[in-house]
Amino acid sequence: MTVPRQPSSPDSPDPSGSPESADGGGGPREDRRHMIRRRWLTATIIVLLIGVPAGYLVISANQSRNSGRDKEAKYSATGLTAGWPSRVQRRLYDVPIPPYSREVAYYETNNWRTSRLYAQFLTSNKGLDKFLKRIGTSTGELKKNDITISKRDRKVVGWEFTDPGPWLGLTHVKKDPAPTLDVVVNRANSEHPMVYVVSTTTP
Repeated sequence: MTVPRQPSSPDSPDPSGSPESADGGGGPREDRRHMIRRRWLTATIIVLLIGVPAGYLVISANQSRNSGRDKEAKYSATGLTAGWPSRVQRRLYDVPIPPYSREVAYYETNNWRTSRLYAQFLTSNKGLDKFLKRIGTSTGELKKNDITISKRDRKVVGWEFTDPGPWLGLTHVKKDPAPTLDVVVNRANSEHPMVYVVSTTTP
C-alpha cells in the first residue's frame, strides 16, 4: 500500500533550494557590493537632511548673537542699554514705545530730586502718531528745528542730533506728579521717524 505524497508546509524550505524560492520575490538576491552602496547612499541622504538645516540654524544663531553684541557695544559707549525699558518703567515715565519699533535703547537716572528716563526708537508714521496721542499730544504740536532736549541731557547719553533732518520737537508738560516729556524727532526717513525722548519726574 502506498501513502499519498503530502504537500509541503508553507513554512518549510523549498526542497529545490533555488534562489527564486528563497527570497519569495522571484528576483535574484542583492549582492554585498550593491547592499553596501545602497546603505551608504541612505546614510548620506539622512546626514544631509539633518545636518544642512542644523548648520543653517547655527549660522543664524551666531549672526543674531553677533548683532546683539554689536548693539550692546554701540550703546554701552553712550550709557544707553540696547533693548526695551521694562513695562513698569514705561508706565511710570509715560513712554509708551509703539510695538514693532526698532533700534530701541534706554537709560535711567535717579537722585533725591529728579528721575529721568532716556529712550530712543525707530518707528513708523503711524507708530509716531499713536505714541504722541498716548502721551496726550499730537504731530501737529511738533515744531521744526525745535531741539527740546537740553545739551546736558544729550551729553548724558551721547545724542548729538547732527544727522541730516528735518528735526522736530515738542515739550509736553503735565501736572505733577506726572512726568514732563521732551521729544525730538528726526524725519530724515519720511516713512520711519527716529524718536528721542527724555521723561523727567519729580518725586
